[in-house]
Amino acid sequence: MLWILCAALIVAGLAGTVLPVLPGTVLVWGGIVLGAWIDDFQRVGTATLVVVTVLAALAWVLDYVAGLLGARKAGASRQALLGAAIGTVVGLFMGVVGVLFMPLVGAALGEYLAQKDQTRAVRVGVATWLGIMLGLLAKVVLAFVMVGLFVAALLI
Repeated sequence: MLWILCAALIVAGLAGTVLPVLPGTVLVWGGIVLGAWIDDFQRVGTATLVVVTVLAALAWVLDYVAGLLGARKAGASRQALLGAAIGTVVGLFMGVVGVLFMPLVGAALGEYLAQKDQTRAVRVGVATWLGIMLGLLAKVVLAFVMVGLFVAALLI
């Protein structure tokens, strides 16, 4: 029964890497720790758990920082950064599409209000969106690496 819970946490976590409602890498990490505990840490030991924990923390940081880095690279104003943050929060209530695109809208709107330059606002919005998408991709890859390490530790 505990192995089913372990697998369910990992699967839910993998889904959560792209769904905003679920804390993806935290669930994957929890499933891995549960699996290690079930096996009394015989096959999944401390070294594997440390690496998986570092990867989970890195994925969490990337999730929050990537969009800001994209905006900063485009020279975004404070209003654009605030707009991206507000867009992210508003997007949470709009489902996957909202989470994916509302930061772009928020950053572009914030930049337009700050600079009154439509071209610059679009550039900042797109850069923010690209940063978020790269962060999402990195988070998904890191989650699958975490699962791969766990499975390898169990099988080897």
